[in-house]
Amino acid sequence: MSSRLIGVGVGPGDPELVTVKGVNALRAADVVVVPVMAAPDGTDGGERGRAEATVLHYVPREKVVRVVFALNERTDRGRREAAWDAAGRRVADLLGTYSSVAFATIGDPNVYSTFTYLAQTMLELVPGTSVETVPGITAMQDLAARSGAVLTEGTEPLTLVPVTAGAAVLKEALDGPGTVVAYKFGRQAREVAAALRDTGRVEDAVWGSALGLPDESIRSAAELDDGPLPYLSTLIAPARRDGGRGGKL
Repeated sequence: MSSRLIGVGVGPGDPELVTVKGVNALRAADVVVVPVMAAPDGTDGGERGRAEATVLHYVPREKVVRVVFALNERTDRGRREAAWDAAGRRVADLLGTYSSVAFATIGDPNVYSTFTYLAQTMLELVPGTSVETVPGITAMQDLAARSGAVLTEGTEPLTLVPVTAGAAVLKEALDGPGTVVAYKFGRQAREVAAALRDTGRVEDAVWGSALGLPDESIRSAAELDDGPLPYLSTLIAPARRDGGRGGKL
């Protein structure tokens, strides 16, 4: 029988936002892999990430396997590929030993997740592996709930932009209709603030970081000029709504 690799979305950080199905999948798996950032020498940096912290609310420490991924390597492609290969081999070894391996990822495993690349690698390294995913609550959903921002109404589109692609991509989206959500924009906070001003979208926009955690921050986008923000910051710029209740139906 082939081994199962299950990508489990564990939400944006608040352990109460893991779904019942997600908790059941974590507890049913033989081991739970959590991604950790590498130290400068490529080894485990020792930092506990959001996925691991969330998982430990539901499964015992001895069931969790920390695997180093090049989560923070964006300039040295060779180093990034080497780290990915090593991580892939480690998970392949686990699939050769256990019948079910869960991989915990913040947010949702099908939305900008490390799991996507891991699954592709496993299908190459361990042919016949059964790959499954369990959806998770995303940061934009959590921020919308905590801030009161409405993501979509009626016929409005919703555009999700990772600002790692550059602030120009975000500005193009802001020039269009509907709500725009920006992920991973903390390092380009000033550029994002400028894009919001240039497109007239500052007034109702809101950003948040560390959602559901002790250092949670949720503020108006008008405060973005204060300087760099946490990398995993989320921005919601709601659609322009001036048609009254149901105006977009």
